[in-house]
Amino acid sequence: MSSRLVLCLGDLFIPDRAADIPQKFRKLLSPGKISQILCLGNLTDKPTHTFLRSLAPDLQLVKGSFDTDSSLALSRVVTHGSLRIGFTHGHTIIPPGDQDSLLIAARQMDVDVLLWGGTHRFEAYELEGKFFVNPGSATGATATGWWPEGEDPVPSFVLMDVQGDVLVLYVYQLRKDANGVENVGVEKVSFRKGGVQ
Repeated sequence: MSSRLVLCLGDLFIPDRAADIPQKFRKLLSPGKISQILCLGNLTDKPTHTFLRSLAPDLQLVKGSFDTDSSLALSRVVTHGSLRIGFTHGHTIIPPGDQDSLLIAARQMDVDVLLWGGTHRFEAYELEGKFFVNPGSATGATATGWWPEGEDPVPSFVLMDVQGDVLVLYVYQLRKDANGVENVGVEKVSFRKGGVQ
């Protein structure tokens, strides 16, 4: 069984709220390894769009709260193996990030996995046999109301390795150590259709 590597990005806001995708992230993202990119909206500049297309020609987009392209859908579904993966920016989830509202959206889209954005904060959890993932903001763009006062957003993105009915999630986060030096940390989360492994 072959696996597919899918890059999931949310809330880029370049140049509105962030200058660029951090260099330490760009160095990890090389052309030819990623088969598909799911962008959860707010891809607001042409150079970043071009960069993402250079990584994988299969760039799937949904409309974020700042996107001006009216042809973009608010949500989409892709299928990998036996997994149906839905993705949306999240501004249509009310209240934002609410688990019950996300569960309703996942049921309406008839998906096993739901990716959502809008909060700029990484989350991953299983609920009622479905897997929910928010990749956060790859640029660390600010989001009003989602971070404690005085705390900066943590830039993050997610790589999904899809193998049949199993999804292995690699979460990349750029955190500062006690000396203010930025380091990329990676954490792994697995999901099997029917429940988390």
